[in-house]
Amino acid sequence: MKNLITTLFLIWIIYPAFAQQRANNGSPEKMADGISIAAPKDVDINAGKINMLAEEIAQNTYPNIHSLLISRHNKLVYEQYWQGEDQHWGNSMGVVPHDRDSLHDIRSISKSIVSACIGIAIQQGKIKSVDQKVFSFFPAYAAQDTGLKSALTIKHLLTMSSGLVWNEDVPYDNPENSEIRMIMSPDPVGYVLRQPMEAPPGQVWKYNGGTTQLLAAIIERTTGKPIDQFAREYLFKPLGITTFEWLKYPGTTIPAAASGLRLRSRDLLKFGLLYSNNGTWQGKQIVPSQWTKESFQPHVKRAEGAYGYQFWIWNDTVNNKPVSLVNCVGNGDQRIIFNKEHDLVVVITAGNYNKWNIRKNSTAIMMDYIVPAVEK
Repeated sequence: MKNLITTLFLIWIIYPAFAQQRANNGSPEKMADGISIAAPKDVDINAGKINMLAEEIAQNTYPNIHSLLISRHNKLVYEQYWQGEDQHWGNSMGVVPHDRDSLHDIRSISKSIVSACIGIAIQQGKIKSVDQKVFSFFPAYAAQDTGLKSALTIKHLLTMSSGLVWNEDVPYDNPENSEIRMIMSPDPVGYVLRQPMEAPPGQVWKYNGGTTQLLAAIIERTTGKPIDQFAREYLFKPLGITTFEWLKYPGTTIPAAASGLRLRSRDLLKFGLLYSNNGTWQGKQIVPSQWTKESFQPHVKRAEGAYGYQFWIWNDTVNNKPVSLVNCVGNGDQRIIFNKEHDLVVVITAGNYNKWNIRKNSTAIMMDYIVPAVEK
């Protein structure tokens, strides 16, 4: 009898979660959020391959994946969530469940959001153009407006080709990391602007979260709204995004523009669909069409591809066929992946923070299963 009671208790605990996962099985629910849904077969996606991928994720072949959303031809066809170890901007949360209402660190995908806000501010006439000089927005730092720095423009910030000395090549728990130093500085903007130059602007790509913080500061100086408020009013609200968190630098009211945003996976998909449709959402132009196109252009070459306006561009092959991917990328394996050829927008969140050598990562998910699932 004791064993029977124990067994019944375990069934009572485990079965609801098991039944819920089976009931979901990756089929997205139609909601009043503007996202259209369909079955994989309706958009010529091989459901069998996607189911195999889901099994691989569940078996941790692709480690610690928290969500996977696949959209083709503007229709969400697959949506699944898994529990796993997670963080809240560097602070461990332990193993937590994830679902469609979960806010998730998107880390440096925040940079792509800031880029969208720059495009909106230009459309509004608050900023003249990407060729406007950076120091025209920061008269308090006129002493730094000398030499090569005087040539700095918004475009150089967007394309991470500022020429400023910056080191994000060391781990983010290393005090020598420039972004960590910026975060801990009482004056993050001043910290970035005071960095010496190591190359003329526009010539060398170098990853630099400080340039994104300057872009956010330009938004605030030209519109009177900090980046979180500007994004809420002119980007998130039109997209129907009502729940988000934008973390501040310690002891300040300054949003961490380069890495501090937390969003739901469905809302990441909305942003992806917005750019996939040249800045329109439900018939309304939210981000200028030309801006979305320029954002995806290869403005600066990198060792493994190119870089747009805070978007990454990679070229690869699948089954000996060339594949071009535009990506929003965040530490921990956060991704919005665009594949124009197959009209795909894919969202992946994960908990692999500061783990740079994982072979079976978000990109591998795209190349191993999702692109092959749409090829004839």
